[in-house]
Order: sequence, then C-alpha cells, then structure tokens
Amino acid sequence: MRFVSFTTPGDSRERPGILEADGVRSIRCESLRAYVALDPSARPARESGERLGLDAVEITAPIRPSRNVFCVGRNYLEHAKEGARAAGRELKLPEVPTFFTKTPSAIAGPDATVRFSSHVSNEYDFEAELAVVIGTRCKDVRERDAAGVVFGFTCLNDLTARDLQRAHLQWFKGKSLDDSCPIGPCIVSADEIGNAQALEIALRLNGATMQKSNTSQMIFPIARLIAELSKGMTLEPGDVIATGTPDGVGFARTPPQFLHDGDVVEVDIEGIGVLRNRIAIA
Repeated sequence: MRFVSFTTPGDSRERPGILEADGVRSIRCESLRAYVALDPSARPARESGERLGLDAVEITAPIRPSRNVFCVGRNYLEHAKEGARAAGRELKLPEVPTFFTKTPSAIAGPDATVRFSSHVSNEYDFEAELAVVIGTRCKDVRERDAAGVVFGFTCLNDLTARDLQRAHLQWFKGKSLDDSCPIGPCIVSADEIGNAQALEIALRLNGATMQKSNTSQMIFPIARLIAELSKGMTLEPGDVIATGTPDGVGFARTPPQFLHDGDVVEVDIEGIGVLRNRIAIA
C-alpha cells in the first residue's frame, strides 16, 4: 500500500490516508505516525474512512517524526570517492556507518517550495536518498531481523548548506535548516517494495539528471544500518532513517554546482515515485 498525509480546502489539519488510483482513502487516526505506531493487527480497522478525489486534497509530507531524522553519511562508494577527491584527501572508508541527524523542523512536503536565505548560505546542495520508516519499537535488532521492523520506504532530499557544514566542522547545522528535508510523496509499504536493496535512484535538476545509481551500491545495506543504529538505542515507530546519497552531488562537481532561486529538484526512486520541490532563495 501507499500511505500519504493530506489536507483539504479550508482545513489545514493533516490527515493520514491510503493513496489509490482514483483518490485517497482516509485513515481514522490522528496522524500517519500514530497509525504506524499501532499494532499491525489493529491497523486494518482504521483504514475504512471516507474516499476523496485527488483534486480534493493536497498531499503533504507523509510523516512527521517525533524526533530528529537519522541520516547516514558516505554510504555509496562513488559518493565517498567524489567527496574525498573534492576535499583533496585520501579515501578512507568507515568501518561502521557514519550517523548524523536533521531536526523535525527541516521536514518539507512534496511539491512544496523550499525557502532558503542567501544570508545564511551560498552553497545549497542536493542529495537524493531512500528513506526507511520504522514500524515497531525496537532495540538491538539483529541484521537478519531488520526487515521485520520496517514499515515502509519513501524518497528524501537531504538538502545541505555546504559552507555551514565546513564552518561548523560537523554536519548538524548545515543539514538542519528549515525546509532542508523534503520527503514523500508517499510511504510505500515494505511488502509492496519487496527488495529495497535493488532500487534505481536518481536526482534531476531542472530536468537534467545529476545523480543516478541503485540502492545495491550502498556500502552498508539497510539491514546493517538498522542493526548498528539500534545497538543500545531504542528506535520508535515513525522514526525515519535516510540511507545515504549516490555520487553526483553539487559540491563535488567541476565546477561546483549549487542550487539557485527557481530551480526544480526531483528525487526519483523506483517503486516509490517522484519527490519534486522548487527552490526559493531570497
């Protein structure tokens, strides 16, 4: 199934629903995060709400996690290579995943205009990523059991202020600006995706392909990421894990190519869809 959040004209309250060919079937739950937190056996009883046509709804960010989005740095070999090359350093691959986070206030929805300030940064960059949505409270998950704690998958754009990232000597500030984490357009259930480790992933900037790879190229596969992140740390239903970006990002290009006012960025992942956002920089 394909899960969304939406609003209706005159009502700004975000509601959860199931995306169907001819519209959205609403879910009787406070939010999609609350629905994900239900025992799987209790979910079907909430799925029989009213049906609304696509022209009667506005699709928003499918889920708003209660805490920071978990992210993984340098998780595609070619991206790790281009980053080392751009920084003029020797490539050294990590032995464990490199985790960082983005604040919940960074979340933006599909087709939303992402608004940044030129007074804050002059180097806004793009990063297409597959995101995992956790479906059950868990801790110390073994790799072989990791698939069982996943609710579904969605597209994510890890927008980054590269100059802030360098200036602060770590990634949090440059990764957590408002609107810097668009996700969507929907969450596709894990059973519908099947093998999430074999999905085509791409990013287009104004129609031109900038990133193109496959999730099979991850250094640390999804199961390993979940196992490592959950060691000694509880994961909650609705937590979002961004699994890293392929090569082709702006800062590593020659010359570097950063985002400009009016640009349209699209993250396209096989089996999920296209996350499209317009960039506004004032």
